[in-house]
Amino acid sequence: MLSLLALATVSHAQQQSDYYRIETYELPKGVNFEASGLAVTSDGKLAVALRKGEVWIEGKKGFQLFASGLHEILGLAWHDGALYATQRAEVTKLRDTDGDGKADEYLTASTGWGVSGAYHEYAYGPVFDAQGNAYTSLNSSMGKAWKGAGDESTHPLWRGWVVRTTPAGKLEPWCAGFRSPCGIGQDADGEIFVTDQQGNWMPTTPLFHIRKGAYFAHAESIPDAMRPESPVKIAAKQPDGITVAEAMKAVQGYTPPAVWLPYVKMGQSGTGIACDKSGGKFGPFEKQLFLGEFVLSGVNRVFLEKVGGEYQGACFPFVDGLQCAALALTTLPDGSLVVGESNRGWNSKGNRPFGLQKIVWTKQMPLEVQKMELLKGGFRFTFTLPVDKASVDALTGQSYTYPFQSKYGGEELDAKPIKITSVTLSEDGLVLDVACAELRTGYVHEFELPKLKAKDGTPLWHRMAYYTLNRLQE
Repeated sequence: MLSLLALATVSHAQQQSDYYRIETYELPKGVNFEASGLAVTSDGKLAVALRKGEVWIEGKKGFQLFASGLHEILGLAWHDGALYATQRAEVTKLRDTDGDGKADEYLTASTGWGVSGAYHEYAYGPVFDAQGNAYTSLNSSMGKAWKGAGDESTHPLWRGWVVRTTPAGKLEPWCAGFRSPCGIGQDADGEIFVTDQQGNWMPTTPLFHIRKGAYFAHAESIPDAMRPESPVKIAAKQPDGITVAEAMKAVQGYTPPAVWLPYVKMGQSGTGIACDKSGGKFGPFEKQLFLGEFVLSGVNRVFLEKVGGEYQGACFPFVDGLQCAALALTTLPDGSLVVGESNRGWNSKGNRPFGLQKIVWTKQMPLEVQKMELLKGGFRFTFTLPVDKASVDALTGQSYTYPFQSKYGGEELDAKPIKITSVTLSEDGLVLDVACAELRTGYVHEFELPKLKAKDGTPLWHRMAYYTLNRLQE
């Protein structure tokens, strides 16, 4: 059912395919297979939601249509024996009760947010926690006002929010400040994270750790935060034109991202989230997060740690060369990473408008930074293979912050070289400790590693690493 993607013959692609190969699914003929949501059923079957309102399930004879007639599905989940598809105005529970392979039960599982018909009013998810609560992330309306009509004029919109729906069906506003929270997923511990996309109040792609009452900067969600039922406690106006580092100190309730993904260097539009819980079937990145990248048609990697009780961490390039934009991610029981693709609405690298691919570890171990941790006065790089001491040369780095502003996007601000005072490789070659003269909170710390080689001669695959430092180690 799968055919190997013919990768480009450039050296980078050849090196990538040594470690992770990209396979392309054969899809139903005549179907615009814009894969916008992915889930795996309890018996290991891949379910795929299409943007135009259909759900297909993989079977022995290829993909079979399971459900249709929904409105712009942008997320799919398997929970408690059913598929849950997020469409514009609701999350719909889909079941096949008579066993004929097609859904015959369409039930509203979550609803209650406002939908005006504005172009950008997308809804994503759902994600279920251990208690069965469903979380849905809602796009901002992008500034288009809606007065409503009749009773709807007083209906809570919750645009730019994540909302939670209890198992009893009660909708609860949960956290706010999103622009276009396209990716929503969980880490290995069940904590929920969201990716957003560059624009006003979002200088580049962030990865947010969501929790009740948090606020993540996008001002369009402020009016609903003033409602009495809102758990978010912030001021009715916020500064415009300061830096993120300043906003962390001055803006009431502001919660910075756990990780910033620097613009272009790490892509341009973050999307779906998947966690590697394969027990090593996908390589040396167990329990780390993988994030889809839309414009550059790839997947990035994130390592998270807790410092001062809050998540922060580092991002790294991972795989590029997909046939078009990565939109949705999930993992299969064999450990492979499935990528749903569609370039609808925006341009992306690649030669296809839509599709479905999966990334498979070849079992060959790359030399990579397995994790990057904050120390007192520096950073620790842990590698996947022992590094040859003779290849250790000078590191270079810089730190910078971003603007906190209503203006679209934002450049790197207050950039300064990182003064590195010492570099120490452990005896086993697996750990490189880098001491720095100054670390700055609210800043990304970017490093370019030297052309390291493993003791067996394997060259370092990716040399760039970007750590978002919100808190110092005590």
